[in-house]
Amino acid sequence: MFYDKGPILRKRGVLWGLCILLLHTSPFSCFANFSHAKELLYKIKEGLPMGTFIGAIGVDLNLDFTVDPPFLFNLPQKKVSEQYVNLNNTTGELYTSATEIDRETLCPDSSEPQGCILSLDVFVLPQQYFQLVKVKISIEDVNDNRPRFPVGEICVSVPENAPVNARFAVEQSAVDADLGFHSVQTYWLVNDFGVFTLDVEENDGGELTPFLIVTDLLDRETQAEYVTDIIAEDGGMPPLLGTATLKIIITDVNDNCPQFTKSQMNITLHGNTTKGTHLARLHAFDPDLGANAQISFAYSERVPRDTRSLFHLERVTGLIKLARKIDTGTSKLYKLTVLANGPGCIPAVATINVHINKVVTGPPAVIPRYIATEKDGVVTMKESEPALTPVAFFTVKNIDVNQVLESHLEGFGPFRLIPYKLFKNEYLLETTEPLDYEQTQEYELTVVTRNKKGLVIRTFLKVQVLDENDNAPVFTQSLVELSIEENNPPNTFLTQLKATDPDSGSRGEVIYLLGGDAPSAFAVDRMTGVLSVATSLDREEKETYRFIVRGVDQGTPRKESIATVVVRVQDRNDNMPRFINKDFTFFVPENFPGFGEIGVLSVTDADAGENGWVALSILNGSNIFMIDTGRGALRAKTSLDREQQGTYQLWIEAVDGGEPALSCVTMVTVLLLDVNDNPPIVLFPQSNQSYMLVLPNTLPGTSITEVYAVDKDTGMNAVIAYSIIKRKGSEPASFDIDPETGNITLKRELSNRGLYSLLVKVSDHGQPEPLHSIVMVNLFVNETVSNESYIQSLLTREADIEVEEKPWYIGQLKDMPERYELFPCRPALITLSVICLGQLLIVIALTSYVCLRRLKKSRKKRPEVEMPLKMNGDSMQVVDRKLRQISNI
Repeated sequence: MFYDKGPILRKRGVLWGLCILLLHTSPFSCFANFSHAKELLYKIKEGLPMGTFIGAIGVDLNLDFTVDPPFLFNLPQKKVSEQYVNLNNTTGELYTSATEIDRETLCPDSSEPQGCILSLDVFVLPQQYFQLVKVKISIEDVNDNRPRFPVGEICVSVPENAPVNARFAVEQSAVDADLGFHSVQTYWLVNDFGVFTLDVEENDGGELTPFLIVTDLLDRETQAEYVTDIIAEDGGMPPLLGTATLKIIITDVNDNCPQFTKSQMNITLHGNTTKGTHLARLHAFDPDLGANAQISFAYSERVPRDTRSLFHLERVTGLIKLARKIDTGTSKLYKLTVLANGPGCIPAVATINVHINKVVTGPPAVIPRYIATEKDGVVTMKESEPALTPVAFFTVKNIDVNQVLESHLEGFGPFRLIPYKLFKNEYLLETTEPLDYEQTQEYELTVVTRNKKGLVIRTFLKVQVLDENDNAPVFTQSLVELSIEENNPPNTFLTQLKATDPDSGSRGEVIYLLGGDAPSAFAVDRMTGVLSVATSLDREEKETYRFIVRGVDQGTPRKESIATVVVRVQDRNDNMPRFINKDFTFFVPENFPGFGEIGVLSVTDADAGENGWVALSILNGSNIFMIDTGRGALRAKTSLDREQQGTYQLWIEAVDGGEPALSCVTMVTVLLLDVNDNPPIVLFPQSNQSYMLVLPNTLPGTSITEVYAVDKDTGMNAVIAYSIIKRKGSEPASFDIDPETGNITLKRELSNRGLYSLLVKVSDHGQPEPLHSIVMVNLFVNETVSNESYIQSLLTREADIEVEEKPWYIGQLKDMPERYELFPCRPALITLSVICLGQLLIVIALTSYVCLRRLKKSRKKRPEVEMPLKMNGDSMQVVDRKLRQISNI
């Protein structure tokens, strides 16, 4: 079956035609409904400040921003926009908002470095351009978290028989919220005591576990505990540290056996000794702990059963008591062998010889009465008790009238037994000096009573001393001097302070505190005494820090001591030299003598030592100037002339002695002040033999000519005054000169023809002596110049007018170009003028009249003239103009 495809093709053609037409009127309109969502990925670091540029969506999509209507960008997730990013609706640029993005807060469960993604949907509007853009912002991690241990104090138990290289895991390892290299990278100990080291192992999950390794043999009886700090360090630049106290507890093993303090004892008893009387107390010690140190006392199997029943031995305390009455009528010797047993040990052996004396009279008895606190024969006394504190009374009873007894005290310690006042057979036990718990915690005393027949009665007494907080902590160093380079990284370790307190329990526990004078830049760990500097130090701000650290115990009342810490900040070359002024300007009179001091450049460097040594040098102009590198004095090698050069600009460099050296540059301007060392130079007229034609009918007030001079100096030294000092002619007072401009005018009508000569003085206003020049101005009054030779003869005759100084032009115009020399071809010019004079007489007369009229109208007062050192183009044109005027006469 066949179908007619013509209508279908025609419909498709119409559709594509419409699309092509719409493409020229509205871009993308045909495909707006078919556009796919696009994805853009941007990467930024966490913690960026507000307004940081993230990306330009429109540019990255290659959108044409020239279309009309323009593109609009919309972020429908307003909460995300307000909290993290801002979108420019017209350009599509993304910026960070006021809230800093914290990767750990935004993605608390992300453990991969690139795993924290902030997803946004952006609409491209209006509708005919609509696109959905998926924007993903990858938040990269920065090192903004320091490692933290889960607990402030970590305890690790190590048996004292642990072999060398035995490993013990520190389970409470540190955690760091940062990722990758910014997380925990290593661990180390502040103090290894020479018997430990630290190793780090990484498991399959990438977690690091520190292991404590034993590097030497341990002995709990020598040292039972080691306390130091364990430091966790991350991989940031600079690295951040976390600290915890590591307490290494050495656990006991049964490596010691009991030993008797006395292995032989002799005891003498009377037959009438009371039942229950304490005969002796055996002492044995085992340096082990706990069950390993438990000691039990027992009779040897060699001691007969009836002897055991007569003398009772307490298994735990080692006390031997009389268990029953003994036969008072016979004397006898008993030998007691006692064993001190410990777990897994060979027993220690002690021998006690008990001598029983026959009693003739009634048995005496010693009755103790305690003043201090007593329990089970043990007296407790505070170490703060003063000397001569009473401990107990001892009363001797059952003594015959004629029987003489003596009592004395056996045992070590600050005690004495004395008869009590006037009472017979009463004795007082008291202290002889204050007790000290830190020296001795327990005393064993025996009150011995003896008669002449050798009867001995022993009464045993134990005194235990109670500890009090009577000792302040003592620092191992009372003055700690440290040095650190400036610009140190924060939290730099300085030292570990150590203070000890011999008191027991909490009374001997020391915490460390900074004194009130300590700057906030320093910190001390309360428990370990580790002193660190929290911030970067600047030596130029402060070079020496002196403060105290307090060591405080935990007793009541608390006691403390102090250590003085002196921290000296060592200099680094971090300051460049600085001139006192941004630039320098010195004013020096010209002709200042060579090597004279023009000025001093003051320069400073805040660094110390060689870093603060500064040397000065001239970068330009060293052929003219030199500088004293130590003092900074600027000098010229030769005398300077302002007319040659009035201003010098020098660049001076200051270089310090650091490594690497730092430098700075300043500009020095040397301005030469003018000195009146140049007389005025007369430029017009150029010769005392020149003249000017003046018509007889010239009206009074008409400007005839002028004297024009310049002065190379400046200021008042270049201000010129003109004056006529001598006149000659038939009417010499007919002419006058303007003192400021040098303009010569006709003062009154001329009635006589002929030659008039004016001697003009041109003087400056210099100080202390003005300088001047003299010039002759010749005026020939006539209708025409008919015979120039005649005029020259008149000029020759007028030479008798005295000129005060040498001709003004001698030595003044030597620097002028050759074309301005004073008419070297003058004779030829005069001859040519005579030949042409007849033909050009009328033209010259008319030209002169017109020029005079113009000069009269256009001439104004001239300001003071300052002649530059070298004539510029305008000055040369003035001279050339004056020469042409003379040539036209």
